[in-house]
Amino acid sequence: MAEQASDESAGKQRNRQTKKKDRESWIERGVAIRVGFYIFGTHLIAGWVMLLFYLGQHAHK
Repeated sequence: MAEQASDESAGKQRNRQTKKKDRESWIERGVAIRVGFYIFGTHLIAGWVMLLFYLGQHAHK
């Protein structure tokens, strides 16, 4: 009976560890996606500003 209880507690411990790893992987994936969007957005805004400066420099005055 004691062995069965220890087996159940070991199973619950493994289940908790698996859930924790799954949650951590989701968090890591979310951070990676967010960083990708931030980098893409920053480059997009910088490109727009550079385009404005280029057009302003070559405008007929």
